[in-house]
Amino acid sequence: IRGLRSQLKDSVPVAGLCPQGAYGVQDSLRSGFTSVKNELLPSHPLELSEKNFQLNQDKMNFSTLRNIQGLHAPLKLQMEYRAARQIQRLPFLPSSNLALDTLRGSDECIGFEDVLCDPGQSEVMGEPHMMVEYKLGLL
Repeated sequence: IRGLRSQLKDSVPVAGLCPQGAYGVQDSLRSGFTSVKNELLPSHPLELSEKNFQLNQDKMNFSTLRNIQGLHAPLKLQMEYRAARQIQRLPFLPSSNLALDTLRGSDECIGFEDVLCDPGQSEVMGEPHMMVEYKLGLL
């Protein structure tokens, strides 16, 4: 069901595939509140392109790097990206992903996500003990 939901998430509203709790009601503590916005079709043809911009940019850079330096260069860079993505703080603390930004070369650029994604102003905050236990698979 999880694979089906991820495939259909951006194209078709899916009802009934939300994770159910013990009493047949969605568990809002673990999965968050439901939003109609997440189940809608893309409103503009460029929306999906913009959503996947960084992925497409990485693919283009990897193919260029492969053509210039050979197969080892993009593989090494992908391993470094994977290692940098695994470095995180505790689940209830925001992570800046500075190592990943440095590898991508976007550490010197200031974008709207740097200004508008302030974790101090976030509306999503859960109980720290519950979030760590869920991340470790104890719940």
